[in-house]
Amino acid sequence: MAGNAIVMKPPSAGAVTGIIGIAAVMHLAGAPPGLVNVVTGKGSEIGDYLTQHRDASAVSFTGGGTGLRVAKGAGMIPLQMELGGKDPALVLPDCNIKKTAAALVKGAFSYSGQRCTAVKVVYVIEKDGEVSSQLMPLILQHVKQLKVGMPWEDKVDITAVIDSKSAAFIKGLVDDAVAKGAKVELPEGGWQQTGNLIQPVVLTGVNKDMRLLYEEQFGPVLPILSVASVEEAIEMSNASPLGLQASVFTQDIDAAMSISDALQAGTVQINGAPARGPDHFPFQGFKDSGLSSQGVRYSIEAMTKIKSTIINLADESYTQG
Repeated sequence: MAGNAIVMKPPSAGAVTGIIGIAAVMHLAGAPPGLVNVVTGKGSEIGDYLTQHRDASAVSFTGGGTGLRVAKGAGMIPLQMELGGKDPALVLPDCNIKKTAAALVKGAFSYSGQRCTAVKVVYVIEKDGEVSSQLMPLILQHVKQLKVGMPWEDKVDITAVIDSKSAAFIKGLVDDAVAKGAKVELPEGGWQQTGNLIQPVVLTGVNKDMRLLYEEQFGPVLPILSVASVEEAIEMSNASPLGLQASVFTQDIDAAMSISDALQAGTVQINGAPARGPDHFPFQGFKDSGLSSQGVRYSIEAMTKIKSTIINLADESYTQG
């Protein structure tokens, strides 16, 4: 649409998707040779070559901390970056408990938690457990109903994470939290894993000393903690270096808007789980979660340049004073 040829470098673990899902589909759709190109390989070996190439006019990158390196090396070209999120959900005492529980489980465990916009941590605002006592049984009930299995099985909710390295990282976060006092509510009996297939985990009693509170788990793990005030929940949410999305569950629209203003996140969902959203909405992250906005209009603007050409007339005209 903007007249650009594209070079796509899928992640090493998703190379097949890049070749079949992008290159083959574009070829079958009739794209001219050389317009859409897919290059596979290790990012550590070819990433810098691609992003720093003199013919690259823009870079769009989705990933994690590597994006900071890409941004520093790309030079004076447009950058569009989505670098992950530690998306908090703030649950206020006046929320609709049933709808909130359902939204939290869907937000945390869809795609096995392997998405940047998954609910990564829940802050329950309460004084004496009056919200958790109603919310937790519903959350646990919903999680127990999730079907765990392999991708080729019918109606599966939780499947294996992408590779053994990711599974080990997720387990390390959970082990650290448990060692520092968190309680595993599910699975019953503690951590359960077969290969890269992790049973969904719900943790309570999470605190500031645990890595899980600030590091993105990118897997089927939901940490939950109680805080005494909205202000405390906002402070802890904003302490994360990431700021992609957040959720606020309340029936007070004035409170919701005030909290949204205070949260350092690119998008705040009111009474709903984080989501990519329709592409005509801007999608962006604050802080280390990214640069620029995505979406049809915003992506086209990122991939084009504004150029001015001024014609000076030979004879004077009224526009010249």
